[in-house]
Amino acid sequence: MPRRPPPGIFGFVALPRVTLVLGGARSGKSRHAEAMVEEAAANGLYIATAAAGDGEMADRIRHHRERRGPFWTTIEEPMHLAHAIEAHALPGRPILVDCLTLWLSNLMLEGRAVEAETERLVATLAETTVPVVLVANEVGQGIVPENALARAFRDQAGRLNQRMAALADRVLMMVAGLPVTVKDEDPDPTD
Repeated sequence: MPRRPPPGIFGFVALPRVTLVLGGARSGKSRHAEAMVEEAAANGLYIATAAAGDGEMADRIRHHRERRGPFWTTIEEPMHLAHAIEAHALPGRPILVDCLTLWLSNLMLEGRAVEAETERLVATLAETTVPVVLVANEVGQGIVPENALARAFRDQAGRLNQRMAALADRVLMMVAGLPVTVKDEDPDPTD
């Protein structure tokens, strides 16, 4: 069993080893995840998975970068997420991954083996000794998509979210900017 990250120091709030923050579009997932990490450490690592495929997405990425500020060291890694976590994890510096859903989309568009990449991520998260906060979209609450690619994406996203939720110590669902606790296996990490 990997070591648990040390409890919060210098007045910081301790984070669980793995936290999953789920929600719909514009639910406040990213802001809440950022605030969690900012309350837990003197600095954080932001692994951004978005790729600017068009002007609108480039604007979204720019907006996220502007909002973050000097607290964050940002790594842009749209494909090799497990490797980025392994290569950049430092003691005392929590990691925020934003977001798993875009990472999944990138993998599918490149024809990568999603199950194998997911297993590698699960193994990395199980071994890391720094807190990791994962952000993902909950895409399965709408209508059944009309085309095969969209249905495959929705199904893969659901499976990915289930794997991450099973591994996570804490799972939050953002609803209208408010966090709802879905799972909290260690409400007091100082025990």
